Amino acid sequence: MDNLNYSIIGNCKSAALISDKGSIDWCCLPDFNSSSVFAKILDEKKGGSMEFLVDDSYEIKQTYIRTTNIVSTFFQNEDSCFEVVDFMPRYKTSEFGHFTPPDIIRYIKYKWGEPKFRVRYNPKVEYARFNTTTIAEEEYIKCYTTEGDYDSLYLYTDLDKEDILQENEITLTDNAFILISYDQKLLNQTLERQYLKLQKTKVYWLEWANKLTSFKKYNNEIVRSALVLKLLSYDKSGAVLAAATTSLPETIGEERNWDYRFCWIRDASMVIKVMSSLGHLNTVKRFMKFIIDIIPDKDEKIQIMYGINREKVLEEETLDHLSGYKNSYPVRIGNAAYIQKQNDIYGILMDVIFQQFTEFKISLEDSESLWTIVRSIVKTVANNWTKPDKGIWEIRTDDRHFTFSKVLCWVAIDRAVKIARFIHKERYVAEWQPLADTIKEDIFTNAWNEEVGAFTQSYGSKDLDAATLLMQSYGFIDGKDERFVKTVLATERELCEDGLMYRYKNEDDFGLPSSSFTICTFWLINSLYAIGQRKRAKKLFDKLLTYSNHVGLFSEDIDFKTKRLLGNFPQAYSHLALIETAINFSKGQTTEDEQILDAIH
Repeated sequence: MDNLNYSIIGNCKSAALISDKGSIDWCCLPDFNSSSVFAKILDEKKGGSMEFLVDDSYEIKQTYIRTTNIVSTFFQNEDSCFEVVDFMPRYKTSEFGHFTPPDIIRYIKYKWGEPKFRVRYNPKVEYARFNTTTIAEEEYIKCYTTEGDYDSLYLYTDLDKEDILQENEITLTDNAFILISYDQKLLNQTLERQYLKLQKTKVYWLEWANKLTSFKKYNNEIVRSALVLKLLSYDKSGAVLAAATTSLPETIGEERNWDYRFCWIRDASMVIKVMSSLGHLNTVKRFMKFIIDIIPDKDEKIQIMYGINREKVLEEETLDHLSGYKNSYPVRIGNAAYIQKQNDIYGILMDVIFQQFTEFKISLEDSESLWTIVRSIVKTVANNWTKPDKGIWEIRTDDRHFTFSKVLCWVAIDRAVKIARFIHKERYVAEWQPLADTIKEDIFTNAWNEEVGAFTQSYGSKDLDAATLLMQSYGFIDGKDERFVKTVLATERELCEDGLMYRYKNEDDFGLPSSSFTICTFWLINSLYAIGQRKRAKKLFDKLLTYSNHVGLFSEDIDFKTKRLLGNFPQAYSHLALIETAINFSKGQTTEDEQILDAIH
């Protein structure tokens, strides 16, 4: 079965996907949101790749070097073996902060015998819009465009350059390297220099992972997911990407294909909350700086998403010359959702700001900036909470009164009240608390459907929505409240299929959803845990973990029948939910009463 069997390497500037056969099939340089230089994942013929070709006698195995973002791919047959170690350099320097060049280094380790391979080096810069010309110079191989927007790429190696260009068979007798860079190098590129970068990068990731909070259960899964989230953070601005890819389809052959190389306030805020719980505060501080920078004016509305360099206009276009992943057309870059109104983002962001005030030391300057943002958000919510919106799922047709949006409007005011109380601004507490109470009462009155016996997707609707499973985790309702228990069980009955969850089942602007949205299954597991069905929740969690790919990564979606991964990859949403769920199980113990509840259900 075809699957998203890719590992990801990166350096918080850009990233690359490497297949389980050792082929670089996706990479944008110099940054995450730049045009692609390899895009075979979006068009097998035109997209471009960099591969090691071996005969059928070789068995290929791929793993991460433990607690790092460095990938090891072994090529082995009865007589010979070599290993390719892939990484993008990232380490601290004494003078200039982090060293994060737009480079991919493929360090080739000779193991034994006479391993033979051919190199296919076929970059297609600028999303393969134009022909890419390749020439060999004394120092490097250069690939560049001769029409359209000019772009170029450099390859440095101690292998024979003509052997690479002609795809001649190479017999490896010693270690070697291939360095692919967006920039022309000033220093002579030697094997020793690449080895030093490898060791420094390895030490960086080992030290980074060592600073994570450790847990008794599922610690390996938590660490791998945290490493993914770190890779999806963009050092330059503090933005956090939703995923590293564009246009990987939610369902093969359909057109739910979107560019996720942007910073959604919702996704990023959730990631930051998780990273805070794991003890990595630098990522948190950088994101809060990103938030402060994108909201400079008191009357400026918050968009649901921004470019990673704080861009506010993210116009969407299609790349008609690319056939798409498994011929799932269209391929899109940019994302028209940036103009949507989604009222839930205010509560999710305010929840993170609340955490900054109460749990971490922040400067007086940042405190004052965040307090200004708090007051602006309250004003916005007060003016907008009664209005319909597009909701968390970004439905592109009619606006509705989505229950989740209303709950998160309550969260925004509730956390604002708590912040005001924490900093002794009692006047604001008295002013804002009645608004929180009004929103809460409105939700209980209009979102509960007595006939269905659950909180439904939107006011007056009978449709169920996985997002309502978050009502308890945001403190809106107690996990033992009969209405929440009924909502969890009704939502599971309606939306769960073979242990995987739909977001919703009602028709949207692209028809009926047909794949499982990965994060929703984590939400179900957490809500079952909250209502006391911990044993059953753990069983579902352990099963869900088996659906990750060969190196423990998750995408946005999972096919109900085949369990293949679908959608953009790797997905920050999925991995932050995995961490939250794993932490729940690591903290909690199943009591005798809960075991009885599990038996009853």
